[in-house]
Amino acid sequence: MTQPHGMLFVATNISAEDEADFNQWYDHEHVEERVAISGFLSGTRYQAINAERKYLGLYETESLEAFTSADYHAAFTRQTEWSVKNLQKMVNPMRRVSAVTHRHGQGSGNNLAVVTLSSFDSDMLIAWQQQVSQTSGYISSSLLTPDAELSSPLPMEPKTPRQMLPMLLIHCSDAQTCDQLATTAAAALSGVSQRYALSWQLTKQELAHG
Repeated sequence: MTQPHGMLFVATNISAEDEADFNQWYDHEHVEERVAISGFLSGTRYQAINAERKYLGLYETESLEAFTSADYHAAFTRQTEWSVKNLQKMVNPMRRVSAVTHRHGQGSGNNLAVVTLSSFDSDMLIAWQQQVSQTSGYISSSLLTPDAELSSPLPMEPKTPRQMLPMLLIHCSDAQTCDQLATTAAAALSGVSQRYALSWQLTKQELAHG
C-alpha cells in the first residue's frame, strides 16, 4: 500500500517590529533549508486574509518518514543564529505534522481555505468533494490528519492544550469561490474555516535546478 504524503503545517503571528526580519529569514533561508531536506517536496508560504495567525507555511513530503529521518533531525542541530532568533520571536505559533489523505482534484491555487474539523466522517467529506467538484474556481482539496508524536511544539508554542484536530485544505483560483466553499465545508463537516492567500512556493525540482 502506498504511504500517504506528509505535510508540515506551521502557522504563527509575529510582532510588527520583528516582521521585516522574520520575512527575510523565511524567504531567503528557512524555506530553502527545509525543502533541501531529504523527502521534502515543496515549501509554500501563505498570508492571512481572515485567520487567527497571520503567516502559514506548508511543507509537503513524500511520506511521514521524512520527519523521522536523520537528515530532518540534523537540521535542528545546525540551525543558524538567524533561525534561532526568529523561532524565539514567533507569537502563538502552531506546528502540526500530518498525513495527507482524501486528495481530490489536482493542483493548488492562490487562495486557500483551512477548515479545522471538530470531528471527521470520511463519507461526508467524499460527498462534499463530489458535490463541489464542478464548481468554477475550485481546484483541489485534501485532509490533514495530525500525528501527535511527530507534532512536537515549536519553542514558543503553548504546550497545553494542543488539540490534534483534522484540517481540510481547499485550494481555489479566486477569493469569492474560496470563501463560499469554506463556508459550505464548515457547515457540512462541522468545522471552523480560516482563509489565506498564496505568497510564494519553492519545489524540490526548482531547488535541484538552481
